[in-house]
Formats: sequence, C-alpha cells, structure tokens
Amino acid sequence: LRENAEQSLNGHCYPNVPLLPSLDYEKLKKDLMNGSDRLKALLLQALRWRLTRSLQGEQRDTVLEAFISNDLLDSRRSGQKSVLHLMKSTSEIVRQYVARLINAFASLPEGRTYLSQIPPLLKILEGALETEGKDSVARENVLGALQKLSLRRAQQSAMIEDGLISWLVDELQNSDCLSDYTLEYSTALLMNLCFRSQGKSKCAANAKHILSTLSDLLAHENHEIRPYVNRALYSILGVPAIRDEAREMGLEEILRCYSKDKNTEFSQQIEFIIKQINSKEICEDKPGSDDEDEDDDEEDVMEADIDKDEVLHPQDGELSGESLLTTEYLGIMTNNVKSKRRSATQRSQNFDEPLQRPLTPGSRRSRYYLSPYLSREPHSMSCRPQT
Repeated sequence: LRENAEQSLNGHCYPNVPLLPSLDYEKLKKDLMNGSDRLKALLLQALRWRLTRSLQGEQRDTVLEAFISNDLLDSRRSGQKSVLHLMKSTSEIVRQYVARLINAFASLPEGRTYLSQIPPLLKILEGALETEGKDSVARENVLGALQKLSLRRAQQSAMIEDGLISWLVDELQNSDCLSDYTLEYSTALLMNLCFRSQGKSKCAANAKHILSTLSDLLAHENHEIRPYVNRALYSILGVPAIRDEAREMGLEEILRCYSKDKNTEFSQQIEFIIKQINSKEICEDKPGSDDEDEDDDEEDVMEADIDKDEVLHPQDGELSGESLLTTEYLGIMTNNVKSKRRSATQRSQNFDEPLQRPLTPGSRRSRYYLSPYLSREPHSMSCRPQT
C-alpha cells in the first residue's frame, strides 16, 4: 500500500483523500492573542502542520481556503492586536512559529495572494530581518517568505523601494557564515529583484560592490546558488553602466576561471555572461517599463525545510498538532470544496541562456512524501489525468 501510495503521490494523483475537520476559528484567534506563549506556539505549530502535512491538491486547497476565508492572520484588524503582530512577541518560539506559518502561506499561490493584501506585512518581515539573530530559524523563515512573495511584482517593487537589494548584498558578503537555506533564498531573492528595471537601477548605483559580491559567490561550495548568481549577473549586465564597471574590474578574467567547469549548463551560462559583458548594445530599461508584466506566481513551492528542527514538543498528557485542533477547537462542518485554478503546464527551461523569470528554490526541488492525513484504509489506486 505504501509503495502504491508513493507512486500515486509522485504522479500527483490522490484518491480517497479525506477532508480535514472544520475548526472554530474565532476561538483559535482569541487564544492566539490571549493564551499563554506555549499555547500560542502549539497552535501556530498545529495550524502550520495542517498546511505542510496535507496533500497537494484538494486537501491542501481546502485547508488553505478555510484559513483565508476565516482570515486566520487577522489581516482586517487594525492596530497591534492581530495574529500577524505576534512577529513582535517577546517569546522567541512564538516569533519563530509565526514566521514558519507565514512561510507556509507564502509557499502556495493563493496564500501569496492573501499575504499580499496585508499592507503592513512586508514592513514587519523586513523589520524581522534586522532584529532576529543571523542564524535563527525565525529569520530563515522570514527570508523564505519574502523570497516567495517576490514572485509577485507589486511585492518586488515594494522590496526594491525599501532597499532590500543593498541589505541582501551586504548579507551575502559574509556567505560562509550563512546557513544553506539563508544562502539559497537570499541569492534567489536578489535574483528576482534584479530582473526588474527598478532593481537594475539600484544595482547601477553600487555596481562594483554588487559585481564583486556576486562573482565571489560563484566560488562558494554550495553549488545550488550558482543558477541564481548567474541569472542575477546576466540581468544587471544588461545595463551599460554596470557593463562598464565589469570591464574596469576585470570581471571577464574572473569568470574565465569557471568557463571550463565540468558542469556543462554552468559553463554555458558563464559564456553567456561573458558575452553580455562585451555586448555593445545600448538597451537600458526605462523605469517602469516592465510593470505591466504578469505575476509569475502559479507554483506550489512548499518545502520540507519549513518543518525542520522543531523546538516545541508536547509534554506528558499535552495535546499538540491535529489532536489539539480537533479536541479543543472543533467547529461546525463548513468545508466547501471549490475547484482551484492550478497550473498544470510545466514551463520549459532553455539552458542555452540564463533563465530570466522569477523563481524560488522550492520550485527546483519538489518533494513528495506520505501525508499523515492520507486515508490509511486499504483502497485501490487509480489515477485521473491531471487537468
């Protein structure tokens, strides 16, 4: 049964998947605001697990729709008294578990839409980058959420305006001190912001610093970041002033060290970057010229790292996870399954040149596993064509 289920999961077919019980969201939100720090953390963990451990498709869609329709993060509440403002809690565990939940929301297209409609969200997350410890799990999840939100153009523009490019470049200067997660999501976020004409203009103002940082990252032992670094370089080198700086600092000679790499895709991208350095084209973007492009926001990029290194574990006799939710917060059955618009088209990647569309590390490492919410009753596995 397990083997058949795994095959079905990898084929995106989930037969006989049960919907999860409805919850009393008013009681949940009340306890998230007024309960003890431990109860808040346990509830935040349980709610996140509902998203991360549900099966991609109908089950997860229904969970997310319930969260959004009941405004789980209290996005409509004014002032400091909202679930979102638990990011400013004095409890490190509460802040971490809010950040994990926001990151889970940001991993799903409809979740990103919901988050994008919360005006103070970006400022709260950007503030957390400054206040959380450099190696903290809370900071990792804040960074992951911001990177996924950067798939949306309005959020890209706001992040660029808030000076996030400079912050990222300074952060990446000390790349050896960063966790793999922070490193990958920082470079991927920087890449997405560098695709915008507004972002390129910011880079042109400090071209040498940015080019030096990006070229140094190519030597990092974590090769997962190379595609993001290459694409960021390729993009900003479309600006004549940045090309001039690249020639002056001898960037071509630095890149030649990597052009014979055994990885064919990587060496091809290096060659295209070198061609970009030597390009004579004057094709500097006009500010705002790309503002009417569509959001590149259809991917489910839920990754297993959101649930890693759990620091909260139930004590003897203490409820947690789904048991906590269904014992103390069971609501009236209101699950209303709606068909969601989901993109079944896999975008083809042309490796003859660096990719020039926003993406997130989660979209490069799809992970499937048996959900604890998958029915364990014996049943036949039959697949429908994906629509």
